[in-house]
Amino acid sequence: MAEKIIIATDKAPQAIGTYSQAVKVGSTVYLSGQIPLVPDTMQMVSEEFAPQVVQVFENLTAVCQAAGGQLSDIVKLNIFLTDLSHFATVNEIMGQYFKQPFPARAAIGVKQLPKDSLVEMDGIMEL
Repeated sequence: MAEKIIIATDKAPQAIGTYSQAVKVGSTVYLSGQIPLVPDTMQMVSEEFAPQVVQVFENLTAVCQAAGGQLSDIVKLNIFLTDLSHFATVNEIMGQYFKQPFPARAAIGVKQLPKDSLVEMDGIMEL
């Protein structure tokens, strides 16, 4: 069985439960869900949706870098939204972080997220 390497960085929010920021197995990195917490304060970046999306991408970027990769190495991205009417805003902001070829993606409407976040994202990265 391949060795599991735990990825941790102080440039992303610390885990607020029984999980790791990411786990690397072989050349694949499984990224835990990120919500828009500011790493230094562990507080929500804003109550506004767009700044929350930006913070989530920044948090994911930090974990990707800690694992030896970058955001563009994500091959599967899952986006959880408490309001699917924000879908266009997610696409617009995602376009600032990703260039073609884009990762495979799911956008899922959910009732509630941790700390009443409006957005959470997780993913799988291939190095």
